[in-house]
Amino acid sequence: MAAVIHPFAEHMAYFALFAIPLTTIGLTRTASLAAFGGYVTYIDVMNNMGHCNFELIPRSVFTIFPPLKYIMYTPSYHSLHHTQFRTNYSLFMPFYDYVYGTMDKSTDTLYEKSLHRKEESPNVVHLTHLTTPDSIYHMRLGFASLASKPHTCSKWYLWILWPVTVWSMVITWIYGKTFIVERNVFKNLKLQTWTVPKYQIQYLTEWQRKPINGLIEAAILEAEEKGVKVLSLGLLNQGEELNISGELFIKRNPRLKVRVVDGSSLAVAVVLNSIPRGTKQVVFKGNFNKVASCLALALCHKGIQVAVSQKGQYQMLKSKLKSTDDQDKLTFSQTYSQKIWLVGDGVSKEEQMKASKGTLIIPYSHFPPKKVCKDCIYYTTPSMLTPKYLENVDSCENWLPRRVMSAWRIAGIVHGLEGWNVNECGNQIFDIDKVWEAALRHGFTLNKSFT
Repeated sequence: MAAVIHPFAEHMAYFALFAIPLTTIGLTRTASLAAFGGYVTYIDVMNNMGHCNFELIPRSVFTIFPPLKYIMYTPSYHSLHHTQFRTNYSLFMPFYDYVYGTMDKSTDTLYEKSLHRKEESPNVVHLTHLTTPDSIYHMRLGFASLASKPHTCSKWYLWILWPVTVWSMVITWIYGKTFIVERNVFKNLKLQTWTVPKYQIQYLTEWQRKPINGLIEAAILEAEEKGVKVLSLGLLNQGEELNISGELFIKRNPRLKVRVVDGSSLAVAVVLNSIPRGTKQVVFKGNFNKVASCLALALCHKGIQVAVSQKGQYQMLKSKLKSTDDQDKLTFSQTYSQKIWLVGDGVSKEEQMKASKGTLIIPYSHFPPKKVCKDCIYYTTPSMLTPKYLENVDSCENWLPRRVMSAWRIAGIVHGLEGWNVNECGNQIFDIDKVWEAALRHGFTLNKSFT
């Protein structure tokens, strides 16, 4: 299948034609929000389906109701209009092509071939999940204009689509299977991003842990069956309380050939290299996790004073520091005078407001802290800028800028490029310097943008 860029005049003609029904009900005073919303939704869904570049209408649909082939087109049907140009003119409704004899003779053959075409297996898979109910619109299968921009806040017009949003939540609840949201090519690697149909709030409820782990494990086993080399766990899919940073799946499936990577080593490396040179002291705020522990130990080894505001974490870190010099670099402090803050989830608004003017707030968490202190400088979550030869980058990764990827996602790509035959999950962490040097060697650079 293929697509082309439509001329501007054609866009204007489409707009004028599609506006006729809305203008008519407006002038006749028979308009309603349901009519407007339903019509716009139908047009948008059908238009996106026709240009999605893969066949998704099963044969059973036309078997159950044969006349449907005359009133609903398929992606393969419309693709022939873009490749043959003088056939399959009808948009959404093939009936008129049948009437006027403009239907392409290879329509049915292409449809059958598209259904039986063997799916391309990726080399590296990044497994993420939905964040908010309207995050579905910020993916490629939603609105291209929203997908191309960071998902920082909800747009007002998305409230109009709340029936569609609720419908999509019901579908994800019933469907209950991971789906592909993006395909990329990096050098000789085929990359895919899969999404678990669960929202951030569901990961925070204990009763959802078992079904979520079931979906993650099913995705790992599917990747194993497809011959995937590396699967990286994104966002809360690698929660320590959820599955011990992925270790649960390795224990359940000890013969897995696909390597499960949580990407902690590269996340640590990115944060370490984001701290300004010459820094003498940092403080940790918010919840501690695997990345925070590794960061604190690495900073102590570098001779930087590390202040920890939680007594339990201070004692745990001190027990892991063997040399006296390193132990002396670790302090327990509940003050707010430090100029470099390393923050995780759970850092409160009240804590941030106590930061002094000009404080650098560098997150080590998957999710960015809510910006409440206007006098502070907020860094983005651990991420790197991708090289230009990464293909098909049409959307932003959550709140990150265009062509910027999270460190956890890049770690999986680097493992695939280097052919490292090791897992990185549980308490295991890969060589921080080695993964950082490999990322730079493959063209990734430090993301220096602020939120």
